[in-house]
Amino acid sequence: MNYEAFFERAVAALKGENRYRVFADLERVAGRFPHAIRHTPAGPQPVVVWCSNDYLGMGQHPDVIDAMASTARRMGAGAGGTRNISGNHHPVVQLEAELADLHGKQGALVFTSGYVSNLTGIATIARLIPNCLILSDALNHNSMIEGVRNAGCDKAVFRHNDMGHLEELLRAAGPERPKLIVFESVYSMDGDIAPIGQICDLAERYGAMTYIDEVHAVGLYGPRGAGVAERDGEMARIDVIEGTLAKAYGCLGGYIAGKASVVDAVRSHAPGFIFTTTLPPAVAAAALASVRHLKASGAERARHQQQAARTKAALAAAGLPLMETPTHIVPLMVCDAELCKAASDRLLEQHGLYIQPINYPTVPRGAERLRITPTPLHDDALIAELTAALVEVWDHFGLPRAGLAPTALAAE
Repeated sequence: MNYEAFFERAVAALKGENRYRVFADLERVAGRFPHAIRHTPAGPQPVVVWCSNDYLGMGQHPDVIDAMASTARRMGAGAGGTRNISGNHHPVVQLEAELADLHGKQGALVFTSGYVSNLTGIATIARLIPNCLILSDALNHNSMIEGVRNAGCDKAVFRHNDMGHLEELLRAAGPERPKLIVFESVYSMDGDIAPIGQICDLAERYGAMTYIDEVHAVGLYGPRGAGVAERDGEMARIDVIEGTLAKAYGCLGGYIAGKASVVDAVRSHAPGFIFTTTLPPAVAAAALASVRHLKASGAERARHQQQAARTKAALAAAGLPLMETPTHIVPLMVCDAELCKAASDRLLEQHGLYIQPINYPTVPRGAERLRITPTPLHDDALIAELTAALVEVWDHFGLPRAGLAPTALAAE
């Protein structure tokens, strides 16, 4: 049996569909973000990163770096075990208290990643509710989809942000059946926002529990950076809030926050929490410093929104096909997998600008794009440089320049 052939064919299929992913070998340089070094066979080359999820550059913040370095010197590199076996160190306990306070909840639980917090959080919560029906937005992230699947419960998928469809499904389920609505605040590919208040209204009317993924919003929105639900005054109405420490907070890890009983039940029953080693103390301490800083400082959020708006304005003025969004996400539509990869490659090779192409299955076929994420540290000169480079690439490949592109639905 030629087992290797199975894997070779699987990779060849991706290459044949122009979906094979090539990773840039990048070296982030402390204090110089968004500038980085790209390692190539020809030697190191400078690049400007335009697609980072370190949305505020907090991974480079001196207080965050100092917290990580000093904690590593004091406590060592690793956690030494799971939370149940010697790994329940003080920085992660402090971090959970800080996150609970951030979201105005009784408790919080930290996981090794946002993917894990969604997968194991949703699955565990739903499994613990007898006869639970999960109602999931059609554009939920893969981590949420896997959480729903792993729950083993009945599910119903409602059309993206379609409150009429969600209400139909809730009504059909009946008032007595337990129900869990899972959705995101900011959808990361199209950059649109869920109608959180309307979802809460429906949940209260039909007796459903709510679970929101705020990974692309925590740190970025709200007076203290608790997310869109805080900004919109709806945070207290949400039962479970899930977030990440790896995007706006610039570190690593994921979490859920909610009532003490919910958090304790997940802590006690979730395999993805029980059987994995704790975040290292240095990482937890760095995340703690980042959360604390952004709870007190709105300067980074204000500058972030300013530079995102300036980037959108510059690209729109150049006639590039932007998808209009109300958030910091700047999707530039290409709508062809091969051309999207070619455009990304030319930006990197000819202009030293790194923007990873977004292809299927992250977005539907025909909705391929360059997903641009400006940060507070992308100044006006860098925005002008990006605009000129994109115009050159668009002209080189003869790509359409038809102004604002219509919204295209994303798959994850």
